[in-house]
Amino acid sequence: MDTAQSRQPGEESRVYRGFAKKDSPHPVGNRAARAVWSVVYALLVRPSPRFAHKWRNWVYRLMGARLHPTARIYQTARVWAPWNITMEEGSCIGDRTDIYSVAPVTIGAHSTVSHYSFVCTASHDFEDPGHPLTTAPITLGRHVWLAADVFVAPGVTIPDGVVVGARSSVFASDLPAWHLCAGSPARPVRKRRHAEAPE
Repeated sequence: MDTAQSRQPGEESRVYRGFAKKDSPHPVGNRAARAVWSVVYALLVRPSPRFAHKWRNWVYRLMGARLHPTARIYQTARVWAPWNITMEEGSCIGDRTDIYSVAPVTIGAHSTVSHYSFVCTASHDFEDPGHPLTTAPITLGRHVWLAADVFVAPGVTIPDGVVVGARSSVFASDLPAWHLCAGSPARPVRKRRHAEAPE
């Protein structure tokens, strides 16, 4: 319950179904851009045919994404802020993925984010009673494959050639390059047979 006694001095809050709700941590310009993006997504991206990659790339670039011409984002992928997305040659964001790009997300060449995966660049500081927003960028190297339903936490860098097994979670930047990794938290399982980028 939001009461005058429970608020910290100077803290602005709104009551929402009996709970105190703080004002958005995002600037007005960011919220306006995301409102525009939600309309653009609903009208121009989500209804587009599965094969219309060039069309979707054009729309994403219009909204500030940096995409190689051969990058692919499927129409059911949910991207929070396209202007924070960089995708290199042959990279792919698959169907029904969730790219929570509050901070920058970089996907290296020939890397794939598979169905239902959640790439999450934001969290909240649970040690602070106000739970302020925290953000950190995520980087996938070259030839990385996130299999189905993988979670990647804020601030993580996944090096070249890593395959993360289905339904695994990556919380730290400690995975070795060119390894199959799995689990929650993900750990190395074995080195890949072709532990180098193909020519």
